[in-house]
Amino acid sequence: MKKVVIIGGGPAGLTAGYELLRQSDEYEVVILEASDTLGGISRTVRYKGNRMDIGGHRFFSKDKRVTDFWESLMPTQGAPSMDDKLLGREKKLSEGGPDPEKEDRVMLVRNRISRIYYLNKFFDYPISMKPQTFINMGFARTVKAGCSYLKSVVSKKEETSLENFYINRFGKVLYSMFFEGYTEKLWGRHPSEISADWGAQRVKGLSILAVIRDMLSKLVPNKNRKVETSLIEEFVYPKLGPGQFWETVGEEFEKMGGKIIYDRKVKNINTENGEIVSVVCENGEEFGGDIFFSSMPVKDLVAGMNDVPAAKSEIAAGLPYRDFVTVGLLVKKLDLKNETGIKTLGNIVPDCWIYVQDVGVKLGRIQVFNNWSPYLVEDPEKTVWVGLEYFCNEGDDFWNMSEEECVKKAVSELISMGVINEKTQILDSHRERVQKAYPAYFDTYDRIDELVEYLDGFENLYCVGRNGQHRYNNMDHSMATSFEAVSNILSGRKSKKNIWSVNTEAEYHEESSDAEK
Repeated sequence: MKKVVIIGGGPAGLTAGYELLRQSDEYEVVILEASDTLGGISRTVRYKGNRMDIGGHRFFSKDKRVTDFWESLMPTQGAPSMDDKLLGREKKLSEGGPDPEKEDRVMLVRNRISRIYYLNKFFDYPISMKPQTFINMGFARTVKAGCSYLKSVVSKKEETSLENFYINRFGKVLYSMFFEGYTEKLWGRHPSEISADWGAQRVKGLSILAVIRDMLSKLVPNKNRKVETSLIEEFVYPKLGPGQFWETVGEEFEKMGGKIIYDRKVKNINTENGEIVSVVCENGEEFGGDIFFSSMPVKDLVAGMNDVPAAKSEIAAGLPYRDFVTVGLLVKKLDLKNETGIKTLGNIVPDCWIYVQDVGVKLGRIQVFNNWSPYLVEDPEKTVWVGLEYFCNEGDDFWNMSEEECVKKAVSELISMGVINEKTQILDSHRERVQKAYPAYFDTYDRIDELVEYLDGFENLYCVGRNGQHRYNNMDHSMATSFEAVSNILSGRKSKKNIWSVNTEAEYHEESSDAEK
């Protein structure tokens, strides 16, 4: 039997291991996971009866391999969830599917509701043609946005940066309102310093702008413009969070004979004659093999390899990342009024995510865990469990804050925004820090193709997943890289172009509006 070593127990690594064993009995597979938990940034953190989804993960894909994979391991609900039952909300149920009130291994059908919080007001996501939109924006801003959009139709900038990429598509005013400040929060760089490649790959991630653009295009038609995406209205979601799904995959993988070893962070990758021969963990344990999958950060992978040419080491060492902090707050209530007409437990706002465009606060997004799944919250009828998402760099002032200081800042920002008030009772809090959550598209990224060519020279190495490819992949894209890699191995295909093409070709792009984590 051939030995397969998989670095990382996130979506890409687990999918690769599961699919290899499902489709063939010729492989002995071990997964080396650096932490004590499966799922990578798709894990779910348990804290005193409540659960935190790190980053938020909508389970939606246009790739049938992915949706079949999800459904085979965690079927869609066949009976109402607790909140739908209490509120009398109707959902399309799966005939014969499990009852979430009786079983845990079940996908819930959830409504996709997210809005932007800007100017201390809620904007529909996407923007709609109703009077409240224009009231929120103000007459002057609306006129300026229309004129700016018209200018972008007739006068193009050279797309040397992400800033110019979006100004060309939406106009300077809309770019400044809904994109410039948020992007700088997310990446820690001004859009003028970021490659236009990010926009080309992730244009669907800003459909709010596309919809505003389409709204304005009714007044300023342009036959050459194309609507890149539409918006999903529903998605499925594991009852106990995304980590529950990946823990399930791990269990099934082990039932098929696979092995998962936790707390094994890979430090060195030994190469000989153009092949990987073994990997060595921080504790000194060595694992040899015939085939290697890597979902570890490309930067760390190359740093751990022997005899790497200086030019390739330079590219890898310069690849940037953005780190991530989530502050969980358990509160009695939010100070935001639910004026949507959508029924919710406790009449809280119905959003899964609230995007914070206000550049006066560091906060980037707010997750309302109650709305992802009522089962993430110990008492969803009496408390609200929110996740406050911050983007930072490992080792910076925000990253290095004590948990007490971090929570204090988060609470003060929510008060300044009017999300809670001074009298709001904070029942509990918890902080999670995530390294290398977002591969970034600047610095040496413009030379990434050179590094890909070098890594592909190792015939028995397959780079998969978000960090494995240094690509801002959604979860389904990460899974698809592993589907492609496994297919190559089983078919004997040598070229790895199909693996690296995931999330660059149109067929991989889900019809979604935001950067699903």
